[in-house]
Amino acid sequence: MTESDNTAHTPAVNRKKRVLVTGAGGFVGGFLVDEALRRGCEVWAAVRETTSRKWLADSRIKFIVLDFDHPGTLAPALGSALPEGERWDYVVYNLGATKCLSFTDFNKINYIYLRDFTEALRSAGLVPEKLLYMSSLSALGPGDEKGYTPFTERTIPRPDTKYGASKLKAEMWLATCGIPNIIFRSTGIYGPRDHDYFLMFQAIGRGFDFSVGLRKQLLSFIYVEDLARAVFDALEKAPAGETYNVAEPRAYTQAEFRAIASEAMGRKGVIPVRMPLWAVKIVSTVAEKWGVARGRPSTLNRDKFNIMRQRNWAVDVSKAREAFGFSPQTDLREGVRRAVEWYKKEGWL
Repeated sequence: MTESDNTAHTPAVNRKKRVLVTGAGGFVGGFLVDEALRRGCEVWAAVRETTSRKWLADSRIKFIVLDFDHPGTLAPALGSALPEGERWDYVVYNLGATKCLSFTDFNKINYIYLRDFTEALRSAGLVPEKLLYMSSLSALGPGDEKGYTPFTERTIPRPDTKYGASKLKAEMWLATCGIPNIIFRSTGIYGPRDHDYFLMFQAIGRGFDFSVGLRKQLLSFIYVEDLARAVFDALEKAPAGETYNVAEPRAYTQAEFRAIASEAMGRKGVIPVRMPLWAVKIVSTVAEKWGVARGRPSTLNRDKFNIMRQRNWAVDVSKAREAFGFSPQTDLREGVRRAVEWYKKEGWL
């Protein structure tokens, strides 16, 4: 370790924890920033030049513009943001893509960007106390599709999607990059400002609930504010070098989700439309090819099909509970109620 490294890791007295959030302009990123502010941290939001700052309007937020497509600019940008010898105590790496045209794109955004960023931190002498990486349960691939045994951190990863494979590759990089880190494998994240689950609520509001496959499917969720709280609880209490699954402790069937969403939407008589896997696979393939032809990733594609056909998303969160007291405060019924209330207030519904 160099002298500058020692200086960077010298704890400051009576100073707020300094936090850097990448991907701060996205759905989850905005809530991470809000939670850090709520805890009294000095908060830095890493954004692109073109990133919307609609949900980053608090005057206490400090900004740093990073261009991940030009990795040579990362270390200078990071190094010039803080006074010499200082660093961020925590980094929350929330940058990533869930829809891409090819594995090349997934690999670039979900792996190469992370690799370049961590190398830039080291080059600039800004290795934090801890970096928390927002991975995904998709890094594990299919679980127990017969007995529905919940995923644990001991589950052997075997991702069957390009997205999941790129997330796992990023996790493997973190194991060797020399930066103290924690990995969160989150399940379906929902709440105000989210677009993906909004489409499901919108369909239910119109009287239809679309699902894939004829066999029972167990779904798991995490309300975005619970996730943000868990991130900072883990940074404050959990040891580096660990991976945690994060989800509401119980799983739900599609019928339970439909009933909860219907109640929140004030809609009765919702018609369940269950599409066979073979039909969805055909539609996904066609939609993906159409997206490639347009040069824009389609919401429905073969990668998404592999995620939708997975029957078991149940999660065991006991490791997170024991390590940092993980205990989500918002169950699906309350979380959906809050999300729908926000969508209506904002004119989305």
